[in-house]
Amino acid sequence: MTTTPIKAGAVGKILSSCLGSDAGRFHPVIAVRTPAASKDWDGTVIAVDAAGQYVQCQTKGERGSSSDVPPTFINDRLWGTGHVVEYFDAVGEPAGKGRYLSLGAGHYTNAVAKITVSYGEDPKQYPAVMAGGAFFYTASFSTGSSPAKLIDAMSTPYVHAYNAAGKEIYNQKKDPQFTGTSR
Repeated sequence: MTTTPIKAGAVGKILSSCLGSDAGRFHPVIAVRTPAASKDWDGTVIAVDAAGQYVQCQTKGERGSSSDVPPTFINDRLWGTGHVVEYFDAVGEPAGKGRYLSLGAGHYTNAVAKITVSYGEDPKQYPAVMAGGAFFYTASFSTGSSPAKLIDAMSTPYVHAYNAAGKEIYNQKKDPQFTGTSR
């Protein structure tokens, strides 16, 4: 689940290829490589502009791409609605023989001091990378050759947020947006 930083020169190339002429408006807050590479991804760059709009660009080498057009996310979905966490993209893809790569990102309010992620029914929580109001999580799972192991590897990631006192203030497993229940 370890990430490594992407060098500044590569970050500029990634943002330019992902955002085109808009790249200069954004400054990176998170730029990391994933613990394994899939056919399409080996990292992510999250950047923000002066208006507080974030963009998430998946990376492959020094190229960036986004499944969103344009690849910006407006914070009005989060701020003022009572939410403490909002999501960007979450994706998963095979990462070579017997491996599966999962990654996702979002942003959070200043009430959040720590974000972790659990997978499926496993209660163990792994730390997310946090910077500049954004978070990123990634995991590489061994799938072996068993279809059941592949299903396990594709387990749903669940985001948890904690305040400075260490109290859980958000659990995606209980979020009505994902459970289908109302508040």
